[in-house]
Formats: sequence, C-alpha cells, structure tokens
Amino acid sequence: MGRLFGTDGVRGVANEGLTAELALGLSVSAAHVLAEVGSFEGHRPVAVVGRDPRASGEFLEAAVVAGLAGAGVDVLRVGVLPTPAVAYLTGSLGADLGVMLSASHNPMPDNGIKFFAQGGHKLADELEDRIEALYHEHGTGQPWDRPTGSAVGRVRDYDEGFDNYVAHLVGVLPNRLDGLKVVIDGANGAASRVSPEAFARAGAEVVTIGADPDGLNINDGCGSTHLDGLRAAVVEHGADLGVAHDGDADRCLAVDAHGEVVDGDQILAVLAVAMRDADRLRKDTVVATVMSNLGFRLAMGREGIEVLQTAVGDRYVLEEMKRGGYALGGEQSGHVIVLDHATTGDGTLTGLMLAARVATTGKPLAELASVMERLPQVLINVRDVDKGRVETSGELAAAVNDAERELGATGRVLLRSSGTEPLVRVMVEAADSEQAEAVAGRLADVVKSSLG
Repeated sequence: MGRLFGTDGVRGVANEGLTAELALGLSVSAAHVLAEVGSFEGHRPVAVVGRDPRASGEFLEAAVVAGLAGAGVDVLRVGVLPTPAVAYLTGSLGADLGVMLSASHNPMPDNGIKFFAQGGHKLADELEDRIEALYHEHGTGQPWDRPTGSAVGRVRDYDEGFDNYVAHLVGVLPNRLDGLKVVIDGANGAASRVSPEAFARAGAEVVTIGADPDGLNINDGCGSTHLDGLRAAVVEHGADLGVAHDGDADRCLAVDAHGEVVDGDQILAVLAVAMRDADRLRKDTVVATVMSNLGFRLAMGREGIEVLQTAVGDRYVLEEMKRGGYALGGEQSGHVIVLDHATTGDGTLTGLMLAARVATTGKPLAELASVMERLPQVLINVRDVDKGRVETSGELAAAVNDAERELGATGRVLLRSSGTEPLVRVMVEAADSEQAEAVAGRLADVVKSSLG
C-alpha cells in the first residue's frame, strides 16, 4: 500500500481516492496521535478547520469536523480561507491543531487534507507516519477509545477568522499602498475575498478577476497557472501591477504594468533587496531551491546576498530557514515564505509586500524586477528510464561534465529523478536559448541511451 501523505498532505480525487471515510479516519487518528505525544496534555484540545471553495470541500469538511469532535476535540470552523490563514489562526488562537482542505493548484475534482501542529507549523514526517499507521490499524477493525457525554468535542463557526487574518496581513506591511492600482486574480479560490479586501484596506485601488467561486470553477483558466487573463486585465485597466494566486493562495505570481510576467524568482529577488535595505534580511541570506534560475543567483551575488539552495519543495525551503534562522525563502513557482510573519508560503502577503515595495520606491515593478535577468531555461522530461542509476552512470556523468564545460560560468546543468514517476528531468540554463535547447537535447539523448 502506497503512503497516504505526500510532500503536501494527503491528496486525491474527491470521493474516489479521497473519501469522507478517509477524511474522518485521518482526523480521528491525528487527534489520538497528538494526544499521545502530549500536545493536548492538561487542557481540552481545540482545532481550526478551513477549506477552499471546492464543492467536495463541503462534505470533506463535515467528515473532518465529525472525526475531530468525536475524538473529543473542540472545532473552530473558519470556512473558506487560504491555507496560510488557517496556519496563522492555528497559531494566533493558540489552537492545538489546524486542518486545511484543499488541493492547491490542482483541478477541481481533486481535494486534499493538510494538518498543522501548534503554532501553525506543518506536522513533522514522523507524526504523519504515526497518523497514517494508526489509521490503517483501525481500518482493520480495531475499536477506538471514544469520549462520551460532556467529553465530546463542540463545534462552532469562527467568523472572526476572516477579519483577524486580513488585519494581520495589513498590520505587518512596511508601508501603505495608496496611489497604486492592482488587479487581483483569485483563481476562483480561497483568496477570492481575502486578497482584494487586504489590498483595499492597505490603500490600493483594486480590480478583481477570478474572484467569483461557485465550487466548480477553481483554477479553471485563471490564477497563477493561467496568467493570460491577468496580463490582459492589467493592460486594459492601466494598473501598476497584477497578482495571481493559486486555489489555496499559498502562491503568488505577478504581472508588471506592461503585462509581462514576474515569476517567483523575480519576486524573491525584489523582496530580498527590500528586506536587505530595511535590515530585515537576517544574515543577508535568502533560501531557494535548486530549480531557481541561475539569473537569480547571479543577481543576488551582485547585491551581496548569499543564496542557500535546497531540494525542490517549499517544505525543504522552510526546513532550511528554520535551521539557519533565515527570514526569507521561496520557489520559482511563487511559494514565498516570510518567516517573521507566516509559517508557510502566503500568496496574499507576498503580493502585498511586492506592492509595498513598488509604492515606497516609486519605481515600476518592471524596473524593480530587472534586478535579475532570467536566463533561458530548458526542461526535458525523459520517461521510461531507470532513474535509480542517474548517480552511477559513468556515461551520463561524462556527458554532464562536457556540457558544464561548454556552458561555463553563465550556464548550468541539473539532472533530477522524479519522486513519483519513472522519469528523469533534464534542466539546462544558458545565456543563449538555442545553446540551452541544444545541450538539453543532447543530454536527454544520453539519458535515454544510458538509462533506458
């Protein structure tokens, strides 16, 4: 049986792989595991439960709430809010557990369950493993120890969560956004109300698209994975910038006044310089992944900012930030973590901070983003090969060495085995796009011949 928990909680097609029974069972298991490790010791436990607007979130939320209450946990149901809002409220309310129902940027039929521990932090792998093991154990018919009478959990709606979260976002901004016009694409997702409200309270003139969720249209031709609508809207409305979120709003990508995309690397570069100038970038260091564009690292080098690289995934970025006490990290995809103000990637906070930098400098976003030049990056997925031999193939190692010598200091080669599919990813960066494509093609051929 495959592992239920992936790198970002449990995901699957709702009512197929991700059923109400699974959601209820995992919630009960989580309550018991956290009780065993002492998280609930000496008090009646409380959980914050939120979701994105997917139709399936309605029955999955009911299952999660039933499981938690049946295990003796009081539940604060915050409704449709972003993932980072659930994390924030879990911490600010002193809750023992947070649960978010969302499949992020995935299509509408999917959904997912993500757990947060005290303080709004992602559960450790060891705790996820224990929750999964306990779930499987009781799936074989082992009875639960269930509370009765006054010991069962109570459930209430916590409508104040929306205002509390928006006030937090606006309150941590270094300056107001008066005079800016911003287009916001909410992906018909969890930020459809939150993000426009936060920008408006911060002083911006707001135009919204993708902000009419009906339970079925999340991520459908909108949001951070479909930027054409935002690009057109920014130009049409003469806006200073646009921001796009994904379904659960832990990501943010941007568009400048000319309709050009500003990706996660560029956003990270702009914020790193801003925080460095404000003496808020601890150790003058930013954390990124190995997939960040080489242009980002070169730009940060020119600015005197060190870049620490991790494996791909915002969880690895966060682990490195916590380990070293760093303030800023993120991914090219738009996951940006500002650890002083959030325990996870927060797309609304990222967009607000980017807009704040435009407002305080008086410089257009295009000029700020030009701190780095994106080098051409070519990615080829080579399928049906023995990905386990990537590190041991002498033929492949020689081909990589030859490619790196050819590219020199202005290019880069990265080979990665997929964690979920039988394929190897070949990524090549170079100052010239034709050279990047040629080198990537040659390396892909060697991967096929040597690992096929």
